[in-house]
Amino acid sequence: MIELHLIILAIVVSFGFVFSYLAMKEHDLLKALALSSVQSTFFALGFYILAAPDIVLAYLAIAVGAYTALVILAISKTERYEVGE
Repeated sequence: MIELHLIILAIVVSFGFVFSYLAMKEHDLLKALALSSVQSTFFALGFYILAAPDIVLAYLAIAVGAYTALVILAISKTERYEVGE
């Protein structure tokens, strides 16, 4: 029988993939960045379920903190909305 934590892990990673897809389809870059941060949080929760708290702390600091700040800086120097094809 599949253990409960593996089912929860599959659900968490699935939500991460959904938010990753939504971030790729979004034309507003700030909304895409927010969706990407949510996706990173779900993947960090997946690492926590896998009992890797040291990776969770590093991943959250880099993926949600530093990456978000750098991309906001880059967006502020360019256009906020992506032009469609």
